[in-house]
Parts: sequence; structure tokens; C-alpha cells
Amino acid sequence: MLADVERVVAQATPFDQFRLSNGAGRNAALLQAQWIAGTCNLEASGMNKSTTAHAEPGSIRSDQGTAARGVVLSFLAYASYAFSDASVKLLHGALPPFELVFFGASLGLLAIPLVRKPGERWGDLFRCNDRRMWTLRALAAAAGSLFSVIAFTALPMAEAFALIFLLPAFVTILSVIFLHEPVGWRRWSAVVAGFIGVLIVLRPGIRPLGLGHVAAIGSGLAGAVTIIVLRKLGPTERRISLYGAGLLGPIVASFLLMLPHFVMPAPQQWLYILSYGLLAVGGNVLLMLASALAPASLVAPPQYSQMLWAIALGTLVFGDRLDAPMFVGAAIIIGAGLFTFAREKIRKPRWWNRSPLIHPQ
Repeated sequence: MLADVERVVAQATPFDQFRLSNGAGRNAALLQAQWIAGTCNLEASGMNKSTTAHAEPGSIRSDQGTAARGVVLSFLAYASYAFSDASVKLLHGALPPFELVFFGASLGLLAIPLVRKPGERWGDLFRCNDRRMWTLRALAAAAGSLFSVIAFTALPMAEAFALIFLLPAFVTILSVIFLHEPVGWRRWSAVVAGFIGVLIVLRPGIRPLGLGHVAAIGSGLAGAVTIIVLRKLGPTERRISLYGAGLLGPIVASFLLMLPHFVMPAPQQWLYILSYGLLAVGGNVLLMLASALAPASLVAPPQYSQMLWAIALGTLVFGDRLDAPMFVGAAIIIGAGLFTFAREKIRKPRWWNRSPLIHPQ
């Protein structure tokens, strides 16, 4: 068995090796190695009850410390994403959104060496078993990136995040339609509450609505489509292929769309573009490291800390003034999302450890 573990570690990506090197004791290492090899039941990819019951006290404390480090890294990841979005807003719409998406997604290629396993080639970015679903993943990534740039350009950051956080409601709806997943009245109630929160934020007929609002909701929907696709493809596709689709879709689509309207960025605008792309890459890396140390139940909820960064940056940097109804609507949307997450955690469906409710960045 130890020889099998050593073989799996040798075939692991840098992130998988990081996961193994921080495992708590031999039981955790075995489970993590089995996860990498694809031989472990998804529900057993973390420390299950029987494993914990036979673990040494020091091993349990080590598990807790490792998970705590994962949570800290997840907070840092979401902070990095928030500052990346702020870089978009600093451009004040001076560059076409397609152009910004192209450069940002291109910088995402920097993370590929950390995703590749030994022996995998760059061509594996394109290889897949289900070309239609892979293409849908690429198109959803392209749409989500474009909508996100438009939303953060046109709206106050907190308002954009509030509408994007409608994602869990969209995931619930799409799960019923495409995955035929049973959904109880509690999760349907969370969906209704989320849309009520959106109405409070938007207040149609009372305040003007624009393209930014549509784009923010579209970003949440595109993220939900991506999560559904990942749940379908996760067991059959290589991780590098799924990651590649998330980059190649935005790169190819935005390149074609930006050509007729290309604007050469000024030196200061290049700084904002680099900040946008590199901070997003940094967030991806930190989130992968966090996922290697802590379970999805601990890594996903901190994503709502982006709202705190949005309020702080919006107030201090962009001079945003948010009214009481916006705060109330945002609180309802976030509460509904957290409730949906809690219900899915209790139900522990098969895809849980593969693609939890984390907005794909």
C-alpha cells in the first residue's frame, strides 16, 4: 500500500503533492492519494467518521490545523478576486470589455504548470471525452468573464456582487432540469428568497436598470452553468482539460470580438490590466491550495467575504453610496445562498467534493 501511495504521489500535480505533504497522518495521506488516483469514493475523500474515530489525538489536531490554514488561504483567495474586480473598475470602461477579458484569460495560462500532472502535455488542454460539454464549459466561461467585466464596470462593486451571488439559486434550478436532482421545499424556498432579494436590490420601476444589472445576473447564470457542466464532466475528464476549457473559451471568443474595436492601452491601463489578470491567477492558485488543505464545506462559504471587500473598496476608492434597501436585498441573497450551501452539505450529493457552490473565477 505504501508503494502505491509513493507511485501516486510521483504522478501528482504540485497541488496534489502539497495536499499530501500537509496530510494529517497515514490515514489522511492514503485517502488523499486514493482521491488523486480516482479509486476513492467521493464521500470518503476527506477524513470520514470511521477514520476520525481511529485517529490519534495529535492527528486530529493536525487535521484541524491544516483545515484552518486552508480557510485562511480561501479568505486570501477571495480577497485577491475582489481586488482583481476592483482593477476592472479602475479602468472606468476606457477599454472594450472583450480586450480586458482576452488579456486577463491569457494571464491565466501562467497557472497551467501547477495544474498539469507529470507526463501531461499542452495538447491535453484540448483533449476531452465529451466535446459538446467541454465546448459548453468554454462558452460559459467566456460569457461569465465578459458579463463580469461589464457588471463591475457599470455598477457599484457591492451591487454587482449581490446580483452575481444569485448563482446558488440558478444552480438549484439547473440541477433539477439537467441533472434531475430532487429538490425539497427548503431549497426551493431559498431560491424564492434569493429572487426576492434581487427585486429589492433592483427595485424595477423605482430606479433605472441598465446593462450592468443584466450582466451581473448573467455572470451568476454563467457560473451556474459551469458548475453543472463540471458536475457532469468531473468523473470523466482530466482536470487540465476542464481548466483549459475555462481559459481557452474566453481567450478565443474575446480575441475574435476585440479585433474590430481594439484600443492600445496606455501605460497606466496596462498596470490595471496586469493587476486584473495576475490577481485573478493568484486567487485561483490560493483557492487550489485552500482546497488541498480543507474540505469544500470550509472553503466555499468565505466567498461571501468578497461583499465586505466590495463595500470597503467601493466606499474608500470609488465613492459608492449604498442605500438601505440594497443592503437588505444583498443580505437576503447571501443568506439564501448560505442556506442552499448548508442544505447541500447535509445532503452530501455525489458531486459535492468535485464542484461545490463556488463561483468559477
